[in-house]
Amino acid sequence: MEGIIPCFGLYLVQAQLAGDIHGAPPGSFVSQLAEIMAGIKTTQKMAEFWLQVVAELRRLWNEGQPIPWLPIDDNPDLQYCLLHQRLQVINCCIARKKRHLAALKMLDSGNVEDDPNNKDQVTYPVSETWAQNLNTIAPALYAKTKTGELVPRLGVLHPAENLTMLETGEPVFSPIIQEGPVLTEDLIRETEELILRTGSVGAGCSQLLSDMQAFKAANPGCILEDFVRWYSPPDWSEVEADHLSDETSAKDDVSSRRGRLSSRMQSKGNLWQELWESAKPIPAAKQAPLFDEDLAGESTLSYLEEIAPSDFFEQLFIVAVSNGKSFYHVHF
Repeated sequence: MEGIIPCFGLYLVQAQLAGDIHGAPPGSFVSQLAEIMAGIKTTQKMAEFWLQVVAELRRLWNEGQPIPWLPIDDNPDLQYCLLHQRLQVINCCIARKKRHLAALKMLDSGNVEDDPNNKDQVTYPVSETWAQNLNTIAPALYAKTKTGELVPRLGVLHPAENLTMLETGEPVFSPIIQEGPVLTEDLIRETEELILRTGSVGAGCSQLLSDMQAFKAANPGCILEDFVRWYSPPDWSEVEADHLSDETSAKDDVSSRRGRLSSRMQSKGNLWQELWESAKPIPAAKQAPLFDEDLAGESTLSYLEEIAPSDFFEQLFIVAVSNGKSFYHVHF
């Protein structure tokens, strides 16, 4: 026990130093790579060894196997070196691809037949008798619309706490939504520069539209106010029924259902209203992907294959220093 505490203390010191100087976590893949490289005497042999490492990384990627000694499904940790972040991208993309396949299998194994190639598809009502029989087994799979039809819910994650749809009274379910991009520090910087130069918010609009479509698929009969209450609660305020004026209670008023949307949501030409009108009920697993895991993985492997020796050795040197190693005996 006495030997464990000093070792743990040393690990904490090394981990903190690694983050402070942009190294890599002790015991991680890059940390062990730096230690091995420190024992190789010539740059030629270093280069040959690195090519073997990249070939092995490509094999793992092609087989869908995560890189060892790295988190399996964490976004890149920006406090560590770019080499560590890039390897995290590969593991993250592998995990996401597996989740996507699992979600597709779950949809395809359901009782509702749909066409995965038709992105304009809507969910069709099923007979009430048939649906009632199924509801005894899986009551959360269907929602009753205001016309009384039972429509299947698709891409459901879990019930949303204390929320029911305003027009139907059916419980609101949180949908499975598409995950955001996996970004390393250099890609974050490039994205910020692009936004500053062009003022573009296209990526944000795409994510919002995708989330709206997933919400509609999971909550048949929902309206924009339901989505806002779930997605952006500050843009909805509850109002007691007896305090609503006749004007506010008008049928076509967006603030007429036990509350009201914020001023920005009610403004003419509001982007959320336009996107909601164009959104179709498509679960996230069947939408066009917002982030291409295959492209990201291949781009990362290309980065590893083409990395400049000066950049590569600089990062490994910092990693070695942060983990108490030294390259003093290696001649570059």
